Amino acid sequence: MKILQLCKKFPYPLKDGESIAVTYLSKALSNLGCELTLLSMNTTKHHADVDSLSADLNHYKNIYVTELDNSLNPIDALINLFKRKSYHVSRFVSKTFEAQLIEVLQSDDFDVVQLETLYLTPYIDTIKKYSKAIISMRAHNIEFEIWERITKNTMLSAKKWYLGLLTKKLKEYELSHLNDYDYLVTVSERDLKKFKKLGYKNGAMASPIGLKMSDYATLKPKTSKNGLCFIGALDWMPNLEGLNWFLANVWPKVVAKNPDLEFHIAGRNTPDSIKNIRSNNVVIHGEVPNARLFIGRFPLMVVPLFSGSGMRVKILEGMAMSKAVLTTSIGLEGINAENNKNVVLADEAEDFAQSVLNLMSDQEKMEQVGIAGQAFVKNYYDNELNARKLLNKYEELLFSPAYSK
Repeated sequence: MKILQLCKKFPYPLKDGESIAVTYLSKALSNLGCELTLLSMNTTKHHADVDSLSADLNHYKNIYVTELDNSLNPIDALINLFKRKSYHVSRFVSKTFEAQLIEVLQSDDFDVVQLETLYLTPYIDTIKKYSKAIISMRAHNIEFEIWERITKNTMLSAKKWYLGLLTKKLKEYELSHLNDYDYLVTVSERDLKKFKKLGYKNGAMASPIGLKMSDYATLKPKTSKNGLCFIGALDWMPNLEGLNWFLANVWPKVVAKNPDLEFHIAGRNTPDSIKNIRSNNVVIHGEVPNARLFIGRFPLMVVPLFSGSGMRVKILEGMAMSKAVLTTSIGLEGINAENNKNVVLADEAEDFAQSVLNLMSDQEKMEQVGIAGQAFVKNYYDNELNARKLLNKYEELLFSPAYSK
């Protein structure tokens, strides 16, 4: 089977959940005999050095990359106030990318064109014009839901009003294009049910993001017994929002009762407000060269999220390395783990702080949660198994009369 994978940012190196989700699935599909081609934007926000591509990308037959300046432009943002278009989506509309897409579609006969996230939908008409391939939308989350939650958690201000306007336009766009693609692949059953409730009517399945367990189980870095960690891209607003909440409302309660604990923070594009923290108990690492080795150094990983959607890959990574993971209800959405068994949940600052203290003072309990979490990921988020189920569905569609070429 020939699959063309379209990405809004280059999926390497593996420094965020989207890159991990794209790469692990494409590798698994390649191992199952699929021929994959990648066409990706290389954005200013997440720019990659594509001239030194890693051998880790040899699962692609061909790789095509187009440069895209998607930086936030105050003038464009102001002009957008008077337009009906979604500013979120318009930043990924590119004539250069469209021209490259046409060239790629004309160069080969693809069975499936897989769009990685909503932001590739502006190119659906072009795909239909130049290809008879099945158009599959892999929805990493419900995009407008993220921004609805961010807006809700923003203090009353001009910023809140502006975010609300942007979110409304994004929601209108996402819903108006809901049935433009042939098949929908969500990362959780929860998202699949919500998309159907919102009006999606075509074929669909939930295909969770999977991990290759051998990449995690073999890592055995030395663990700090008095340290806990946070890791996440800090140019993604939900991560920064959650981290700021933890630092302001949770961490002071923790160190007041256990001043020996250290909180280690790692993340791409760490803002100055975080970098400038001066505390013996808070250690800022910035962007780390290897996220898995960083996670492996600490027995406890905290994931305080209040605005996300879809599935948090970092939670799966922490569990895969048998680390205890403490998160919120929204953080755990899409992952059917059990509270106090293979993960720990807390939504209020007092409960979150007490959970940190309880876990860090009870090594046996922390290890039990970590071991149970690792078994959970192995049983439900195995990459090869999930990829096989998706490939079976694509093959079923190809032989269906409705999709015959």
